[in-house]
Amino acid sequence: MGPEEVWSTAHAEELYLLSAWSDGFFSVNAQGHVQVDPTKDRSAGIDIASVVNHLERKGISFPLLIRFQDVLKGRIEQLYEAFRLAKEDVGFDGSYTAVYPIKVNQLHEVVEEILDAGRPHGLGLECGSKAELIAALPLLEDDDTLLICNGYKDRSMLDLILSGQQMGKSVLPVIEKLDEFEAYDLQAQAMRLSAPFGVRLRLTTAGAGKWADSGGDLSKFGISVPELLRVVELLEERGEQDRFRLLHFHLGSQISDIRTLKKAVREITQVYVQLKRRGLGIRFLDVGGGLGINYGGTYASHDDAINYSLGEYANAIVATVKEVCDSEGVGHPDLISESGRALTAHHSVLIINSVGLYSKEEAPEDFLPVENNHRLVFDLHALREWLREEPHMGLSQLLEAYHDAAGKRAEADSLFSLGYLPLEEKAAIERLYWAICRQINDRVQAWDSDALPPELDRLDSHLIDQCLCDFSVFQSLLDHWAIGQRFPIIPIQRLDEEPTRRAVLVDLTCDSDGKVSSYIGPGHKEYEFLRMHDPHPGETYRFGIFLMGAYQDIMGDTHNLFGRVTEAHIYADDEEPEGFYVEKIIRGTKVKDMLELVQYFPNDLYNRMSRHIRSKIQAGQLKSSEGYELLERYAETFNDSTYYVAPSTGPTISGTRKRKKSDE
Repeated sequence: MGPEEVWSTAHAEELYLLSAWSDGFFSVNAQGHVQVDPTKDRSAGIDIASVVNHLERKGISFPLLIRFQDVLKGRIEQLYEAFRLAKEDVGFDGSYTAVYPIKVNQLHEVVEEILDAGRPHGLGLECGSKAELIAALPLLEDDDTLLICNGYKDRSMLDLILSGQQMGKSVLPVIEKLDEFEAYDLQAQAMRLSAPFGVRLRLTTAGAGKWADSGGDLSKFGISVPELLRVVELLEERGEQDRFRLLHFHLGSQISDIRTLKKAVREITQVYVQLKRRGLGIRFLDVGGGLGINYGGTYASHDDAINYSLGEYANAIVATVKEVCDSEGVGHPDLISESGRALTAHHSVLIINSVGLYSKEEAPEDFLPVENNHRLVFDLHALREWLREEPHMGLSQLLEAYHDAAGKRAEADSLFSLGYLPLEEKAAIERLYWAICRQINDRVQAWDSDALPPELDRLDSHLIDQCLCDFSVFQSLLDHWAIGQRFPIIPIQRLDEEPTRRAVLVDLTCDSDGKVSSYIGPGHKEYEFLRMHDPHPGETYRFGIFLMGAYQDIMGDTHNLFGRVTEAHIYADDEEPEGFYVEKIIRGTKVKDMLELVQYFPNDLYNRMSRHIRSKIQAGQLKSSEGYELLERYAETFNDSTYYVAPSTGPTISGTRKRKKSDE
């Protein structure tokens, strides 16, 4: 921002790259709050801070996952409209059906909401395990609703698939291995069913991005072309070509490059047309998942970004299939896609509270050493003054100054370890050292990082604040810890003010990996810090972590026994005073639930603690009333949240630098 510019909410949207990742569903309103726009109409947006305050008044604990269910409907409408326009544009004769892979987010409310929103379009489901199949079968209220069954299937899963077909449901297993087909075929014969199926083909085209190994020769799923021919020849011998209903491929849950998708679609369509010529009854061409979302990067630099729009995705599939089919004189198939990430990611936001903000403590600007200070204090003060008096130093001089400061700090550490330096002197030296580092770092920011000596390039990361937040990376952001997936993170309030502090968000877990280590930012670059405001005294400063609806809800780990967070389901409603209503609240995991998960049972723990306390009472070390009170306090914690329960005041700040109605 230029020196003459006044900070505005437009600057906040640019700083946090809302245009890159929000797909029009999120914006910053005139009050400086992030709002969700389910219909992409800013005038009808829901103020997220208002939702949070509403829930806080109801006594809801944090961290809090908020699901904006209307966004799910909006995403489904967008997807079907993109394919409708693509088919209309090129004259494609086949139909299009989306199936939702419930592995992306198996939560019952999410799946039900997607089915409700997709019912007018004939949206189906996809499952990849026995448990998912058991959950999905009863949800098929219409016999025409597709249920695609992927993954490896044992005998009981195959029996369940065949039972669904026997009921008249549109259940299609996708064969992943040749021996799976043989087992399915034998069970179908025993049940006297014709048993339609599909096949997942292992293409030579590999994926692109973090999930590239989901396709190509390295994929653990799918059958090869020689194996495909063995299945086809067996069907031809029996005259059962009509059983082969679907041809499928999958390149991963986030395809970053549209060219890779086009290549794979062309390859699978060539297989389709040749099988159709042989008389196979294939109706569906399933292009799998992979419709990506932009997490805030650029295609040139990050594989968590995409280089295409939703419209381009639909056009690439439809136009490529039509081109190949028309050139070979074969009719157009009915298309299926398994778009899970793109449907669910935007609808949920994790709200976390700042618990404390910590910075390196620096000597104040007007610091002067006194006569009895150690020599090293005088030396560092003189170095600080020299830097002030020479504002136009070159890199070599700045590097020399840094080496000098670091050397004196190291000397102080040695003296302190030997008992020759008082604690007060060590503290003064530390403050001066960090003040000098700040001076040097401010100067070198004008240089390109590649031109800096390694010591000066690393200096910036040592001066970034730490913001302790009430959440667990391992429970709520597992993809960030495991594969470096970046998520958009924004303060949900005060965005009409310029954020002047830089911080790394760290969680409550006792683990050095329990932090958010990379962030999106201006220029679509990867940053080691997040811009935030100086919290006001007594303020509860909050962040929203966005695009949380895909995978993160399900994949969480229970590190340090932090459990599931509380979640609230929100719907837009113009008739409500604040433009929304709370449809449901699902309370987070209690301490007792997490203890039972790892086989610590509350009754047993209570009895053990009671015995300890009774022994202390009998020994005269505790009064009976004190022992009873201790035991009751212990028992009460079983029903606590596993997360930090904030006091009535806001976060502490260290360092001298300024920088339908609820049925809950």
